Amino acid sequence: MNFLEPFNRAVRRLNSIWKSVAQLSRDAALIREALGRIEARQTATAGTGFAEQEFRVFSQWGEDGILAHLLRHVKVPRKVFVEFGVETYVEANTRWLLVNDEWSGLVLDGSEDNIATIRRDPVYWQHPLKAAQAFITRENINDLLTAQGLTGEIGILSVDIDGVDYWVWEAITAVQPAIVVAEYNSLLGSERAVTVPYNPEFQRAKAHHSHSYYGASLAALVALGTRKGMAFVGSNSAGNNAFFVRRELLAGPLRELTAAEGYVRRGFREARDAEGKLIFPTFEEEAALVNSLPWVEVEK
Repeated sequence: MNFLEPFNRAVRRLNSIWKSVAQLSRDAALIREALGRIEARQTATAGTGFAEQEFRVFSQWGEDGILAHLLRHVKVPRKVFVEFGVETYVEANTRWLLVNDEWSGLVLDGSEDNIATIRRDPVYWQHPLKAAQAFITRENINDLLTAQGLTGEIGILSVDIDGVDYWVWEAITAVQPAIVVAEYNSLLGSERAVTVPYNPEFQRAKAHHSHSYYGASLAALVALGTRKGMAFVGSNSAGNNAFFVRRELLAGPLRELTAAEGYVRRGFREARDAEGKLIFPTFEEEAALVNSLPWVEVEK
């Protein structure tokens, strides 16, 4: 009797299950892409407001639809993107453009495990995607971009590192994007132009136990965008991402907004207590806590 046979049968069974799960995952991705194409056609004839244009394929909220809307009116110089803070790139602002519209680009994340996961994803060999591991700072961001061959005009820059986003975007000179997606901290309201103090080692989870102390206000990002020649054109309905278009590329229904005009108060909650457990304060309670912490004023 072969005493290893039960073990071998179990291994074959596990391999079969793994292949089935992998196939289901691929099928699910294809279904998402098909639904995304349907939504893209539907929103092409919808109203021009961002809320009417939103749809999700791979983005966390409605960024896939908003970017599709912007790209119907903005003539980008190259279908190239840079996105950082992507984790495993399963949920991202640029993945839909990569798989559906023949874009290429670079994604950056601070975790080696996340980058290894991206490189194992079929999307990595099926499409012209680069992935590099780096803890991004304002000191290294331009070197990271140029080392990957990213210079000059590009289509989209997506900034979401839950920390010193303002300072990193301010430092970027290696690329000149046509469109920028930048995360803002809605808890800071629409009036204050503030950001966290610069610290190259800033980590949201360590900066304050609430996880609510990070990033910059919308007014700060709008002021920075203005200095960089970028017009603020709106926010997503979740109230955490702002969209900018290079001013000379504004066209169609797109118009420049003030922070007050385009601010959206967020509805989601992600605060934590001192033990790291998720809690559910009101917006006003969480905002009061956040506004009591140290911030740097960037515009008078």
